[in-house]
Amino acid sequence: MSDVGLYLRRMVGRDPGEEHRASTPLELLFDLCFVVAVAAASAQLHHGVAEGHHVAILQYAMVFFAIWWAWMNFTWFASAYDTDDVPYRLLTLLQIAGGLVLAAGVPSVFHHYDFTVVTVGYVVMRVAMVGQWLRAARQDPTSRGATLRYAVGVSVVQVGWVLRLLLPGVAGLVGFLVLLVAELAVPAFAEAHGRETPWHPGHINDRYGCFTLIVLGECVAAATVGVQSAITDRGLSAGLLVTAGGGLVLLFAMWWLYFKHEATAGLKIKQSQNLLWGYSHYVVFASVAAVGAGLTLAADGETPATVVAFAIAVPTCCYLATSAYLHGLLLPGSVPVVTSAATIVLILATAAVAGALGLPASVAVIAVLVTALLVVSIRAARPAEPAPTS
Repeated sequence: MSDVGLYLRRMVGRDPGEEHRASTPLELLFDLCFVVAVAAASAQLHHGVAEGHHVAILQYAMVFFAIWWAWMNFTWFASAYDTDDVPYRLLTLLQIAGGLVLAAGVPSVFHHYDFTVVTVGYVVMRVAMVGQWLRAARQDPTSRGATLRYAVGVSVVQVGWVLRLLLPGVAGLVGFLVLLVAELAVPAFAEAHGRETPWHPGHINDRYGCFTLIVLGECVAAATVGVQSAITDRGLSAGLLVTAGGGLVLLFAMWWLYFKHEATAGLKIKQSQNLLWGYSHYVVFASVAAVGAGLTLAADGETPATVVAFAIAVPTCCYLATSAYLHGLLLPGSVPVVTSAATIVLILATAAVAGALGLPASVAVIAVLVTALLVVSIRAARPAEPAPTS
């Protein structure tokens, strides 16, 4: 390939059938930088719940939407139009910078309900994203209608986010919900007429899987730091060992449940479901990071057992329900629905009696319940053995 091609390439749609398409080093760097914002949101959720500020849950959901949506926009655009040339890389760098600005503003949201820095970071990311869409519109006439609609839609909604900073209190929350719906509507609006953007099913599956892994890794890191602090402050104990071991088993079972089915084939066959599949991952990512906050809270040992147990149980149940929905969406019949529902009920019941059961035992029971669901799911997914022939 010529040096000119490395510096500047025509931005045309990638081949959706390209073989062996996987995450690029730049995309993985993007993920690692964005998980800084995820870690910041998770840490603030941990502190908010520990201090009894339950509004932190709402603030976490709002901040995480901004993180997830910017990540999702980049991911789907890259799947369709990644040129990996100098202009593309520099605009991606600008998006990374915006993500880090957003991460720096997360504490202000939780402490003062101030979204100014978060919005500034969001503006930086979205300006770069609009630049990418306009470049694609100029250089790829086959999908120009869709790419221009993306550029216009993103720009209009971004103006709304800036104006929302002027709204006080409840009006600001209502404005957030309205703009959230508008953001989610942009892809449907852009892809509704004419040729769709040529995203790659296998690449999308790989990208979502990679980010799930990275968020799980952030949970392990946060929980490990929590355990280290607990050992330093109180020394090693049997209860701490059970809590740490149960948390590790829980995260491992969550990882296994997500990756027990390959989604690429389903995304190829049911492309009309791609928005639902992609949007549902907001709950997957947010719940995984929230479980990490709950496990860190458990290691602290300073919050009532029932509160901590619910801080672990509720996001775990959200994760299980969404994971079951995702697998069922693309592979009907692949999920033991009754068993999944029963597991969720039992996990919540365990959290409710955590005060009597004790926190270490509660974490262990939740881990055992999720592991049992995993075993049932694996057995249900196994193909039936052919009957022996005489």
